[in-house]
Order: sequence, then structure tokens, then C-alpha cells
Amino acid sequence: MALWGNNNNIDNVGLITGFSYDTKIIFGAGTSFGETGSASVGDIISVGVRSDVGTYYGNVVIVSIAGTQECAIAHTDALVSEGVADLSAVTSAAGTSFYVSQLPKYTLWDLQGDRFRNPGSDFDSDCLVYGISTTAINGGLSASYTMDGEGWVGVQTYIDCSGELRVKKEVLVAMSGITTGDHSIQYPTPS
Repeated sequence: MALWGNNNNIDNVGLITGFSYDTKIIFGAGTSFGETGSASVGDIISVGVRSDVGTYYGNVVIVSIAGTQECAIAHTDALVSEGVADLSAVTSAAGTSFYVSQLPKYTLWDLQGDRFRNPGSDFDSDCLVYGISTTAINGGLSASYTMDGEGWVGVQTYIDCSGELRVKKEVLVAMSGITTGDHSIQYPTPS
């Protein structure tokens, strides 16, 4: 299992419909875990909807795949605290969306706990690692979000003490050839 790859556009069909904190098993409906072009062992799943109206649950690393609708994860350390977003409450009646990526696994240690804007969250900043391609660099973004290079980039947005939006960016892995597209988390994430 590599520490990172260059694909931020892995197929994410279906919904996550269940999770057990005890066994660390994710269940899906209509998912294609383990299929060619879909989530594989070592990939990272970003669970939930990244917006001010949705619920974002955090990130997990796939360690094994039992079938197209079931996979096991390494740990729950990079999930949002259960008091804010309880992933085990997701049911087959109302599943949640997800994204799959090959972002650097070590970045999950910086994304632990309640580090995302969620309804009910006390944390007013937002942190995420994005796969940035030349499209994002030259995509007509506002000056705050402009990128200088390609690769895996950590981005933190927050409101400073004078009420101004601040965007901190750090290139974590400089590399060309990051694959982005319809199956990736868009940069910047719309609120």
C-alpha cells in the first residue's frame, strides 16, 4: 500500500448506508468497492457532504474489502467526533455520499476530530487536503484561493478576529499529474 497516489477522481457510485465503530466496517448500497477504477485497499474515503447544510463525517483508510458493498477501515481517528456527526447513525433508508482519493495517508493525522464546519460544530474553520491539478491553478479562482503549484495541498479556511476570510495553503506533496474530475472534492469546496 503506497503512502499516496495521484488520483483524486476515483469512482464513488452508490451510498454509504452503515458503519460500525466496534468492527470498523463500512456498508454500502450500489457501491463498487474493489472493482477496477473504484475504491481499493489503501485508498481514503471522505465520508459525507462537505457544505454548510450537509454533514461531513471525516476520512478513513481502507484496509480490506469483503465485497463491492463492504470494506474495513484502519481507524476512526480522522472521523469527526460522534457528538457532532455520528457515522453509525447513517442507515440504509438515508445513506450518505462519499469521495475516494489517493491523498497522502499521513495527512489524516492533521484532520482528526471536529476540524470541519458542520451544523452543530463549535469549530468555525475548515481543513481539507485537495488534489490540485493545473485546472485548479488556472481556473479563475478568487485571489484568496489561487494556487501556485500542483500536488496534494492542505487548505485551512477561517474567519479572523476582524471578520475577514483567511485561506492558509500548504503544498504537502508537490507533483504533477493529479487526476481530478467529477468524482473528486471540488476546490474550493462550495458552502
